[in-house]
Amino acid sequence: MAAYGRYGLVALLTLGAVQNGASTAGGHYLTLRSAVVGLCGVLLLLRRGHWLLTPAVATAAAGVWGWPLLPLLVLALFDLAADRHTRTAVACAVAALTANAVFPPTVSLWRPQQYGSSLFLLLAVVGGLWMGNRRRLVRALNAQVEHLRIERELREDAARVAERSAIAAEMHDVLAHRLSLIALHTGVLATRKDALPAPVAERLALLRTASTDALTDLRDVLGALRTTSRSACADGPAPVLRDVQEVIEQARSAGQRIDTAVDGAPEQAPAAHRLAVLRLTQEALTNARKHAPDAAVRVRIDYGPPATLVEVVNTPGARTGQAVPSGFGLVGLRERVEALGGRLDAGPCGAGAWRLTARIPHLTAEQNGIRL
Repeated sequence: MAAYGRYGLVALLTLGAVQNGASTAGGHYLTLRSAVVGLCGVLLLLRRGHWLLTPAVATAAAGVWGWPLLPLLVLALFDLAADRHTRTAVACAVAALTANAVFPPTVSLWRPQQYGSSLFLLLAVVGGLWMGNRRRLVRALNAQVEHLRIERELREDAARVAERSAIAAEMHDVLAHRLSLIALHTGVLATRKDALPAPVAERLALLRTASTDALTDLRDVLGALRTTSRSACADGPAPVLRDVQEVIEQARSAGQRIDTAVDGAPEQAPAAHRLAVLRLTQEALTNARKHAPDAAVRVRIDYGPPATLVEVVNTPGARTGQAVPSGFGLVGLRERVEALGGRLDAGPCGAGAWRLTARIPHLTAEQNGIRL
């Protein structure tokens, strides 16, 4: 749109210069001056690649024929100053004024007011400097905004990758614990194979071999993601599967006021759902403690079926926390919930309150097979 405006301005100034030149030449339009004016107009339209030729032609024309060419010279000097060629613009202005003073044409730049034209040329240089600086500032701000956008996207991607790594490490602990239990119990039964039918003993040996091989493969694939070397033997549940009530009690001991409502038993939900419930509750309580330290929090958990539901709502706090929100914790949680086929929503609700809700459907065996 700005380009069309410039085209219109250059065309208007060119036609005006031709008309003014014809009025001072007895009404003759087909003259050398009209040809030079047309050339100046074309060069002003083709700014790129002709930045020095355009002001040279405009300066020479204004120096020879005076004020009818002044508007085109003003625009040429404006372009020079906007492109940081200030010294060239000043030199062109001085050259045009000097030529008019030494060889005054019929309509000199020094008439009818002695300093009128020089003031116009000075304003053109100053205006060009201001416009050029503004354009560069806008470009720099746009580049900075783009850089911040890319940086935020990279941080979000890093948060998603970190959450996927955490999910893999947690599932390593859970599955390794269960596979170890299978290997342990089948090994105990295999020691009594004399009391079992031969086909059963054979199947037990096959099951024990398959479980130990699967445990080895699991450790090879996901073991590097574990931050500590924890043993996945039959010593009780893995720490990541502790009851969410433990997290809530820890938050209460830190001074949070929490009201809980739990429907169903955790055993009704898959292990991945229970891990997600734990992380969702931790993140929601942590955010409430950071940003509304004295607010009351309501936690509702439903283990389903047909879906695992989590809702955490905190009321507006009387005092605001000092933490600066990053927003990447919710990015990781959303990645976790969506990986399980669910949906997470988080945002303000009411005057100053905040709510986090998640719904993770229980998939059937057929659906699990498709997802795998």
